[in-house]
This record gives sequence, structure tokens and C-alpha cells, in this order.
Amino acid sequence: MKFFRKLFLAAGIAMALCSTSAAVHAQEQISGTVEFDSMIHNFGDVMLSDGPLSCSFTMKNISSKPVVIYSVTTSCGCTDVQWSKEPILPGKSAKISAKYTNDEGPYPFEKTLTVNVSGISRPILLRLRGSAHEKKMSIEEMFSIRMGKLGFKSTELKCGNLEAGGRKSEETEVANLSSKPVKISFTNISEGLSLSVSPNPVPPGKTARVTFTVTAVDGIWGKNWYYATPETDGISTGGQLKIFAFTKENFSGMTKEQRDNSARPMFTASTYSFGKVKAGEKVTARWEFSNVGKGTFKVYKIDADAEKWSSTPVPELKAGEKGSFSVELDTAGMPKGEALTIVTLTTNSPVRPIVNLFITGWIE
Repeated sequence: MKFFRKLFLAAGIAMALCSTSAAVHAQEQISGTVEFDSMIHNFGDVMLSDGPLSCSFTMKNISSKPVVIYSVTTSCGCTDVQWSKEPILPGKSAKISAKYTNDEGPYPFEKTLTVNVSGISRPILLRLRGSAHEKKMSIEEMFSIRMGKLGFKSTELKCGNLEAGGRKSEETEVANLSSKPVKISFTNISEGLSLSVSPNPVPPGKTARVTFTVTAVDGIWGKNWYYATPETDGISTGGQLKIFAFTKENFSGMTKEQRDNSARPMFTASTYSFGKVKAGEKVTARWEFSNVGKGTFKVYKIDADAEKWSSTPVPELKAGEKGSFSVELDTAGMPKGEALTIVTLTTNSPVRPIVNLFITGWIE
């Protein structure tokens, strides 16, 4: 079962990466055609007794031609959606309205609206999110992770996927758990990360929105963590926010001819099985591959979801060449039983920008 859960996760990452350019945050233009007032509506903390929750997104036509919203589909039957069916003239706007039933139980929720618009090749993703509660909770209970005067629901945040030259924003909430207003700032900020807080100062016993933005920095590829240390009134909280993002190459400007003449990797197998080993043993997985495309193939970065691993360099291959590389996995500390490690390659191939390979086996 562990194998299939992780395999499903890898497939989900690949699908998300394919639609990265569509999952744009507020006020960013999409393909130079439309612009939304926001891409995410956060209802925040709500009660189940509040009943159905409604919101709307405004889409403006910033192109020189009329556009049409072909369709809007929801991620589940708990969300109803309505939208304008008429052509939207240049400079004009239309609304997409959504209603969430808010009857699925007391837990955090996130629902997706997939919007297909004329002139845009990829779907646009809008999100509805929040946390539903069965009974009233104190602010200390809702924001249970304490950093000095501040409270967070989580300190490990996800910013999603972005492409080279692009940026992606997400939001979280912070609570002022003290009896006086506090001014929040950040230090020790990783390159490519920026943060803002609104309102700031944060009133006592109230919450504020933290917007964090990751900008793709040249040479930083694949899976990465970005860090920031919150301060209140210039004093460090002693804690740290960790923000995860995945960066891949941007192929949107490629012509058909350039794509036809690009690299195309072909692996002889995607899975390496090490059979049965005793906990603490090291195993070495080896993959052979060839470049069946017309351009030179290169791997920008190799990642693995394991604590202790190393790899040999992945060779650059010209058209028609063959090569191989190895990943050594230390099983010390890994749980016993069925094991699955995902090795992810971030590449320069528009056909396979992300390659997921698998190391499987049994640890005794």
C-alpha cells in the first residue's frame, strides 16, 4: 500500500507541474489574456452552523479580443458554481460565483475550480479554502504553534510549483496572542523569498494575513525549502517558518520547431528493486537511459525523498548517446517493511521536464 500511495503522490506532483503556469496568484496576468482579482478565497475559520459559504472571483479581459469562459468544473459535488456565458469584451469583467455546502465535517478544506477560457491553452485553477469547526475555539486553540507572542496553525508551508523566471504566492494566518499590538517583521530570509503581513501591527487577540512569495532564482531547481525567522517589535520569536516550493524549467516560449529539436530521455526502466535487506544496509540503484531526441539532454537537479542518500553525476547526453547514473540509499533509520523512495530529476526536456524514478524493496 505504501508503494501505491507514494506512486500516486509522484503522479500528482507531475500533473501539478504540468499546470504550474495556470495556478497564478492574485493580480498576475494569465497568458496576457485575462486577470483575476484573486486566485484563492480563504474563508478562514468558520462554524459548521454557518451553513453554505459563498464567494466570487472577478476575471477581467486584458486582451484586444473578446474571450469566453467555456467551462468551470468543481473538484467535488459539495461546490456549486455559476459564471457568465456571454463573450467578455476587451477591458470588461465577468464573475465566477461559487457556493460550498460546508457540511463535510470539522476539518480544513480546499476545493478547486478549474476554469477553461478561450485563447488560453491550459486550465486556470481557482481555490476555495478554510477550516470548519464544530464548536467555538479560542484563538490559542486554533493557533496552537507558539512563537513568542505569535501563534501559527502550521510553520511548514507550501508555495507549490513555479517555472524559471516566474513567481508564486500563497497565504497563511498568524495570530497575536499577546495583550498589546505587535509589529511583525522577518529576518534570515532565504534568497528568492519575500513576506508581508496585513494588517501590521496586528491588534491584540486578532489575526493577520501573511503573504509569502517565492521567486524562481537562476540555478535553484527542483525541491527546495525557503526559510524566514519572524520577529515581533524587532525581537526574534526564536522560531522559523519553512516554505516548500518546486522549480522547473519554463518552456512556454518554445516554438514547435524548438520542441521538435529538443532532448528526449528514454529510460530502460523506471523502477529499481533491491529485494530484501537488513535495516542499516546500503543499496545502490542504477539506471540506464538514452537521449532519443535531437538536442543535448541535461539534468539540472536530482532529488530523493530519503534522509540519507547520494548520487553519481547524471551525464549530459547528446542526441543518440547513452549513459547511466546511480543512487546510493542508506536504509538506516528507514521503517521496516515495504520501502519506496522516489528519485526526481528536473531536466531541460520539454517532453519530460520532471522524471520520477523509484527504488523499491523490503527492509527486515
